[in-house]
Amino acid sequence: MCLIALAWRTHPDFPLVVVANRDEYLDRPAVPAHWWQDANDLLAGRDLEAGGTWMGVTRSGRFAALTNYRDPSRRHTAAPSRGKLVRDALESRRDTASTLHDIAADSTRYAGFNLLVSDGDALGIHESTTGAVRLLEPGIYGLSNHLLDTPWPKLARARSRLAELLPALPDEDGVLALLRDDTLVADHELPQTGVSLEWERQLSPAFIRAPGYGTRCSSLILARADGRIRFHEWTWDADGELRSEVSHHFRLAR
Repeated sequence: MCLIALAWRTHPDFPLVVVANRDEYLDRPAVPAHWWQDANDLLAGRDLEAGGTWMGVTRSGRFAALTNYRDPSRRHTAAPSRGKLVRDALESRRDTASTLHDIAADSTRYAGFNLLVSDGDALGIHESTTGAVRLLEPGIYGLSNHLLDTPWPKLARARSRLAELLPALPDEDGVLALLRDDTLVADHELPQTGVSLEWERQLSPAFIRAPGYGTRCSSLILARADGRIRFHEWTWDADGELRSEVSHHFRLAR
């Protein structure tokens, strides 16, 4: 994923709310969220090039999502796919903190990333570039291609908009508008991540359309206090138009 905003234990009816955009090269094949045949408890989209995923949930209520850390100076061309880490976190039988520490012990083998993990009882993050592992208090958080809550304009807007939308849940119109926001950021507000100014501009909106690259899918995960889970995903074509839409509903099996 390249943009995630989530609310953790801030809404009485929805202890976990996740809105996210996955940005990727347009020619990298993937399939929308589905129950995996080789991991029956795992609901996620799938990268068909490396076999991993960027975000998913399980029947027991585990959640995991990963963003890459943008820094061209830290290239790691021989590294394994980071999508494997999301699957590892989802299939782990250990609690949130233990899962994150297990992954952190080996994370230097991978290009830079941030991994969010929840076992349903706790939510935490591992930032591979700093080595940090920490559990998160109730609140509204944002993550893009830097550290948690880095104040990039699109991230600040996404967090603020999610906070405004929480009272209207489970209505999803506002969520989709948040994720489809293609407003470019003024040059003086752009982060400096080591790519060209033109690419910083192209990557500045929540919803990206760039040559050969863009927002491939948008997702909404609603975990209800009564154990019901909804995973809604919209997939976009190269022009940013709707290609497909899936909605999965299930009840936790704990």
